Amino acid sequence: MLQQVSDAFVLAPVRHAIDRGWLKSWPGDVGVDMTGVPAWHHPPSDHRDLGSIETTAGWHFSAGDTEGVFGHSLTLAVAASRRSNGQRISRHPQLALGAVLDTGGKRPGPNAVHALQQLQHLGLPTGVLAADRAYTDQKSEHFQTHTRRLGYQLALDYRQEHRGIQGTHHGALLIDGTLACPLTPAPTATATTGLDDKQIREIDTNEELKKRIAAREPFHLKHKQGPDHTGTIRLQCPAAGTSPSITCPRFNRLHPPARTAPVAVDLTDRRAVAAHSAAKPAAQIPQAERLHPPTAKELPRICRQPTITIHPGDLGKLDKFRQDRPYLSDAWHDVFKPIRANNEGLNGRGKGHRVDLAEPKHRLAHGRAAQTILVALTICTLNLQILHDWKHTTGTTEPIPAAEDKGPSPIAPAGSPAATGRPPPTG
Repeated sequence: MLQQVSDAFVLAPVRHAIDRGWLKSWPGDVGVDMTGVPAWHHPPSDHRDLGSIETTAGWHFSAGDTEGVFGHSLTLAVAASRRSNGQRISRHPQLALGAVLDTGGKRPGPNAVHALQQLQHLGLPTGVLAADRAYTDQKSEHFQTHTRRLGYQLALDYRQEHRGIQGTHHGALLIDGTLACPLTPAPTATATTGLDDKQIREIDTNEELKKRIAAREPFHLKHKQGPDHTGTIRLQCPAAGTSPSITCPRFNRLHPPARTAPVAVDLTDRRAVAAHSAAKPAAQIPQAERLHPPTAKELPRICRQPTITIHPGDLGKLDKFRQDRPYLSDAWHDVFKPIRANNEGLNGRGKGHRVDLAEPKHRLAHGRAAQTILVALTICTLNLQILHDWKHTTGTTEPIPAAEDKGPSPIAPAGSPAATGRPPPTG
């Protein structure tokens, strides 16, 4: 019940924007993030062996910070916008679509899922969902599985120790969240292994790394079908289909191609040259396999059959790493960076001088119930300010509702209370 009241406050301005068509161009992209909301009361003291009056608070640690904030963690979902060719694809007010307050550092995944589930009742679209490493580290059943079933495509980041080859599924390599051919060249597959955050941020200045990332693309399993309403997809071997992206001796041995007459290629036609098999990367099979080819049963499933089906949760513990755009590719940068910037912008605005969630003096009541209501009212106010500023910046005006025709008003007789505006005489 408490969270329902909070949701009603937060979503009231969102419903207002939907009714007026201000979110029509929004493709459903969402960024989720947790931010610390400090408590007014003192934290527990080990030195004095004293607890805190604020028993529902805890320590919130932001990424990279060694000093935490004693208080609550606020999960915020923002109506974000991806970019294409450096430009935003939609112009809409970047509202807070959900807010869930919890004990510091607790339940980031389930709280984000709750905020997203409320949007289903509003008939809003689902697009890309970008989240930082706090959500990548969640168990898949707490975050990734549910968000996929809601219809979102995930854009994630990884810790240093999780970059590179993360595991296998049906023989396919899981490389930075994307399933790829088991014969992907090692220098390409391990391009990000061991790289720290600074090297990842400076990828634009590292031409060798950019080339290795780009070289992964032909070896990625190709999207064939889905997702359906459960989040299930079908993926295809990159050497299969009418437009294979690589050539593979193993695939050709197991699935011999039909013999066709040689076709002349116009070397002045770039598309025709690129489409020819000789111009595509070739999977290199081990020397032992060339000398003694294994039977089909001895090979991975992805090599035996051209397609595999992936349900949410099929990868087990590895499912938390899976995402829908190749990590560090141009497509990934076009969604992850701007959506995360929208998140940071909302957090900064919420802690600005106009509402200032970072000032505990504005929320002196203790207990999570009181704090939840106070924070929800603050986010509601923040959303109203966002709508006001967006209308002022874009020149958008409120539509004037059509007046309801109730017919001619009856004329009160002269001297009656309705005509004079005076109350009727008493006694």
